Amino acid sequence: MSGRATREAFGETLVELAVEGIDVVAVDADLSKSTTTAKFASAYPDRFFNVGIAEQNMIGTAAGLAVAGKVAFTGSFAVFATGRAYDQIRNTVCYSELDVKLAPTHSGVTVGPDGGSHQMLEDIALMRVLPGMRVLVPADYNAAKAAIRVAAKTPGPFYIRLGRAGVPQVYEDGFEFEIGRANVLRDGWDVTLVACGLMVSQALAAAEILTEAGISAEVIDAASIKPLDVETIAASAAKTGAVVACEEHSIIGGLGSAVAEALGENQPVPFRRVGVRDVFGTSGDGDELLEHFGLAAGHVAEAARGAIGAKVR
Repeated sequence: MSGRATREAFGETLVELAVEGIDVVAVDADLSKSTTTAKFASAYPDRFFNVGIAEQNMIGTAAGLAVAGKVAFTGSFAVFATGRAYDQIRNTVCYSELDVKLAPTHSGVTVGPDGGSHQMLEDIALMRVLPGMRVLVPADYNAAKAAIRVAAKTPGPFYIRLGRAGVPQVYEDGFEFEIGRANVLRDGWDVTLVACGLMVSQALAAAEILTEAGISAEVIDAASIKPLDVETIAASAAKTGAVVACEEHSIIGGLGSAVAEALGENQPVPFRRVGVRDVFGTSGDGDELLEHFGLAAGHVAEAARGAIGAKVR
């Protein structure tokens, strides 16, 4: 994996927000070096709280700080931040509509050698179903900075999915994230590739592969999974007549499910999902795992051909 990891944006952006006068605090579960909140702790030690290996307490502490008027961000790894603390996220944060922003790192299979126990593939599904929770999955470092900034300035719960692996740059410096908006990165006429997170770069690479075969692919970054930009996705589907959803997550409950629901209600077309197919992860190099689980650009291109082939002629 090449480029900057989206997790690198976390601590840096919190420092910037504090400098700008936003009353941000960070609560971490003894993983501040990995989540990069250590950078914020170094700059603002009085605003950083390490609760130890206690994710439930991390969410409860963040909730208390939010009640006290702070904009509370939490760290940890995605598998712990959502799985171990789900009850607190549901009943304390979302039920009370508190200003808590979950921004865990180390999501998806590109955690790599940490293996299946640490490769969180269900977090988008868990967070997406919660009332009031906004779910953002930025494609690169610049998008991650923008997502963190917009979450800090928007009241209420957020889930921002960050990764460990470096990813290619998609957006320029100064990119502004808009909640509920999908970005069309490449125009096309034969098939629509809707992606989030590091799969955006894989979708763009797949579009190049398809171009060599005379196939025109439209690429959409659906970083705002909830709320989803149904209008943009449906309009693209109406134009191309076929859609592929691409995610580094289970095909159940994540972006693919969200897009399928949107198309089913608004613009039914042939549809394929590229994602992890109802299995746990396994240990390996990040790039190897993308190939192993059928998430690499070649697999996206293959799925696109399948969706195109299913069009009624």
